Amino acid sequence: MSVSRTPARRASVRRVSAVRAALAGGIALSSVALLSGTAFAHVSVQPQGEAAKGGYATVNIKVPNERDNASTVKLEVSFPLDHPLASVMPQPVPGWKAEVTKSKLDKPLELHGRTINEAVSKVTWTAEGTGIGPGQFQQFPLSLGQLPENADELVLKSVQTYSNKEVVRWIEEQKEGAEEPQNPAPVLKLSAASDDHHGGAAPSASASAGEKDGHDDKAGDKAQKDTASASSSSSSDTTARILGVVGILVGVAGVAFGVLAGRRRSA
Repeated sequence: MSVSRTPARRASVRRVSAVRAALAGGIALSSVALLSGTAFAHVSVQPQGEAAKGGYATVNIKVPNERDNASTVKLEVSFPLDHPLASVMPQPVPGWKAEVTKSKLDKPLELHGRTINEAVSKVTWTAEGTGIGPGQFQQFPLSLGQLPENADELVLKSVQTYSNKEVVRWIEEQKEGAEEPQNPAPVLKLSAASDDHHGGAAPSASASAGEKDGHDDKAGDKAQKDTASASSSSSSDTTARILGVVGILVGVAGVAFGVLAGRRRSA
């Protein structure tokens, strides 16, 4: 014999269901936020094409803003002097001022028949405006050369400064067999040297004079095209992220409405 539920019993069941739905929505929201933060968390370096040993390359330093209440206003990227680079040229980025710092080498570097006694040790970008706002990222193009022939990668330790004076140091190196560190340093992987020893971003013959003066005109032109593509990518990524967050908020609002409706019916 079945026993029908009283109105009070039915109201209690509805409240329990609503609470479970709210908890599930909260867990989903937390998971999405966590995964989103992980995807955008690290300062990284990305080559445009190949970064071959002994050659020249154009790379982008990708800087996401991890904070909701501050903007990124400064970035410092250091270059290893045990594998020195004679030429490191930043492409102008609107709203940012770039400064290149050079240091003396313990062992001179031979490049294009010349002896190089100093190499670039750091590039610093400082925002002249609002910087990188919450939910955004910025790419900083660099022309690098000549890449070392006796290394498989370059570790580019970086320091990110926010408008609230917070400093995040991306300087931890990945150890073999260990988990990824909390603040990993950006790593540029080098591919095998090509036959002409210039890699994917090799300068043309007409640019050889520029190379001897520490310039890579072809790589600089490529960086300008890459920046336009990066700007479009930045806009798409930001739009997708905003739409995702809006969808989550709408879902949570629906759950909250269900809870309130349940309480009113119970009353």
